[in-house]
Amino acid sequence: MGYPANYRYTEDHEWIELDGNRAKVGITDHAQSELGDVVFVELPAVGTTLNKGDTLGTVESVKAVSDVFAPVSGKVVEVNSELESTPETINSDPHGKGWIAVIEASDPSEGDSLLDAAAYERLISEEE
Repeated sequence: MGYPANYRYTEDHEWIELDGNRAKVGITDHAQSELGDVVFVELPAVGTTLNKGDTLGTVESVKAVSDVFAPVSGKVVEVNSELESTPETINSDPHGKGWIAVIEASDPSEGDSLLDAAAYERLISEEE
């Protein structure tokens, strides 16, 4: 799977899609494939204020439980409640319908320090 060029990526395998100060967050295809079948997603509460690097939620699979970290600081303004009943959406569409939350970024420029798609692909190829 290719990685969307308009997204930014973290070394912890999260992606963000920045639109102004709104950052949609999810985990990458690489992350979901390493986790295996996702069976539960713990979503953050709307209104939660996070600093970059704070735990945003968790993704639980048949193999492991993994924290999802906030790639930017801000307030959670929306969550993907569909994941409560269909967590496997993260496996089938990690860069689309499998998004986890939207953060209203307090400083959208924090996203500038994240990896672009090419750099992220280099990172995961080095891990393998």
